Amino acid sequence: MALVFRTAMQSVGLSLSLLGWVLSITTTYLPHWKNLNLDLNEMENWTMGLWKTCVIQEEVGRQCKDFDSFLALPTELRVSRILMFLSNGLGFLGLLVSGLSLDCLRTGQRLQDLKRQLLILGGILLWTSGIVALIPVSWVAHITVQEFWDETIPEIVPRWEFGEALFLGWFSGISLLLGGSVLHCAACSASAPGALGHYAVAEIGPQCSHLDNGTADPQV
Repeated sequence: MALVFRTAMQSVGLSLSLLGWVLSITTTYLPHWKNLNLDLNEMENWTMGLWKTCVIQEEVGRQCKDFDSFLALPTELRVSRILMFLSNGLGFLGLLVSGLSLDCLRTGQRLQDLKRQLLILGGILLWTSGIVALIPVSWVAHITVQEFWDETIPEIVPRWEFGEALFLGWFSGISLLLGGSVLHCAACSASAPGALGHYAVAEIGPQCSHLDNGTADPQV
């Protein structure tokens, strides 16, 4: 029963982590971190991502332009690029390490401790990946709110608002956090049955030796 429960926890944790990693990659490349709606021309909408800016018009459709220079970007976009790449890399390593340490992969008894340590490491990597993914998304959201309520900007000037990629990034970060935490809990629960079995063997050993000698247990 404990093995079935542990295997189910590993499956849930790995599924959440895989979902969060895929959504994190999608968030990195989506040009919808910020949206801008023009009151003077409702048929024209602007979107901004980490890599390009797009304008959507009913007659022309979508037209996008890549950013010319990395150094010319605002600080939050430059740092967000780096952090999202770091999050995706950590998530890939976490999935790889966790996948190699699942109970469904049959290995020798000597490798059980190694698999448990790898599962703990994979959970930590995925948990860290979720934290790193939440930082740039929350930072861009914070800057957007500050600029939206900036009283020094005239009211006639259009303001950037939250894009769909921000919500997707929050969901991906939370999924990676939950997945890493579940995998870590599954790894910690894997050590309990082994320790219990070792304790039971240690208790039964002296009793068996007395039975072999034909004597009663002196502690009774």
